[in-house]
Amino acid sequence: MTFPALIAAERHGRITGQVESIDLARLPPGDVTIEVEYSSLNFKDALAATGQNKIARAYPHVPGIDAAGVVVESTSPGWKPGDRALVNGNDFGAGQWGGYARYARVPADWVVRLPDSLSTFDAMAIGCAGYTAAMSLEAMERNGLTPSKGPVIVTGATGGVGCLAVDLFSAAGYDVAASTGKPEHHAWLRELGATQFLTREEVSLTDPDPKPMLRTQWAGAVDNVCGPTLDYLLRTTHPYGSIALCGLVGGTTFRGTVMPFILRGINLLGIDSGHVTIAERQALWDRLATSRRPPRLAHVARRITLQDLPDAIDEMLQGRAFGRLVVSLAP
Repeated sequence: MTFPALIAAERHGRITGQVESIDLARLPPGDVTIEVEYSSLNFKDALAATGQNKIARAYPHVPGIDAAGVVVESTSPGWKPGDRALVNGNDFGAGQWGGYARYARVPADWVVRLPDSLSTFDAMAIGCAGYTAAMSLEAMERNGLTPSKGPVIVTGATGGVGCLAVDLFSAAGYDVAASTGKPEHHAWLRELGATQFLTREEVSLTDPDPKPMLRTQWAGAVDNVCGPTLDYLLRTTHPYGSIALCGLVGGTTFRGTVMPFILRGINLLGIDSGHVTIAERQALWDRLATSRRPPRLAHVARRITLQDLPDAIDEMLQGRAFGRLVVSLAP
């Protein structure tokens, strides 16, 4: 039996993704084989599909850090054919082949039981991006954030993590400011719950010698950008406020001083959604299906096919993508 997969491989001197037919024998070893119904497109997938940032360890490679579908084979006593399952995090789509194929094979301790109230489409509309946004919200609340403390800013707000963070935080009662370089999407972000908007330039410190602290504006921040944007957030977050750092589209380094930390008690919270115990991962997915479920998924997600992926990857790398792209693997 053969089935379609997006294979990233070296072609004409560079890594590109192309849909090919493969068979089950090419899948990596693992305990559980899943017939994938949906995956999603994330920035990390776009990098893996084009050979950037050493996301994939070897090529040919199947990207896709998310997958949801039905178990068809299992050597694990915890899983049987017909079980609904999802995979995100660990090495899926990076060190090991991921979700851009009709079938995926993974270790049993990577697999999450898909809650009954989530369709496979909705699970991938949330995906690793929504999981990361929810981790950010819960980490910030553990560190004292409440809606009464003041507004929360989300940077890179039109991206997958960003738009779902706007949705989740606004649903939890927060006043949400959205920072984006795409003003054409302000109306869409307002539908997701954003109440004010800032440009990229307004949240980016490019002065080579900025003041170590500026006037405070934010009780908290979800930062998908880093670089000069994180410089700005550290200097403008309220005393004892929290910044959840979960992205790097603006760079991997930032300038700064210890002043916001020792004079304002700022919490800089690293969000690693890739390496979480299976029990913690299952528990948060159960909440994402119930009390933490993003209420506006219909406004967030669009369906594309495997054949659409190469063009969608190019759009994402060019900064023209927005929202969540859910990839259908159905025949």
